[in-house]
Amino acid sequence: MKPARVLSLTVGVTLLLTLSLATNARPVGEEFSVKEYEDFHHVLHELQHDALPKKDFARIRLKSSELVKLGEAIVKLGVPEGTPTAKREEFEKGLRDFKEALAKFKKDAKTGTNEEMTVSYSKVHDSFEELAGQLPPPKS
Repeated sequence: MKPARVLSLTVGVTLLLTLSLATNARPVGEEFSVKEYEDFHHVLHELQHDALPKKDFARIRLKSSELVKLGEAIVKLGVPEGTPTAKREEFEKGLRDFKEALAKFKKDAKTGTNEEMTVSYSKVHDSFEELAGQLPPPKS
């Protein structure tokens, strides 16, 4: 292949990759429009994608107090500002479900079996995902 052709191809591929990253990029730490959700997700993500697949129950138990504390901050916050009026009731129900799941996980992390803790952790994860999906979009 001719050097000019290789250079042209390299520049083209680099340009495409750069544009792709630029259009899909979000600032680090701004995945959610509400700080409490961002903080909770930071701990949740580590447990979900690292500790849980490795069945590292000791680490999940170790981080459970932090996760519960951050989850309680979400409950205390209530329905975030900017949530459409039509969705407030659904959001409040989601918060009640999340609060119940968090309380069960807190108990299971202290005294439950690994299986019980895994089940209650999964409920916390799923109820958080439901809530996060209803958040107003991040401000640009």
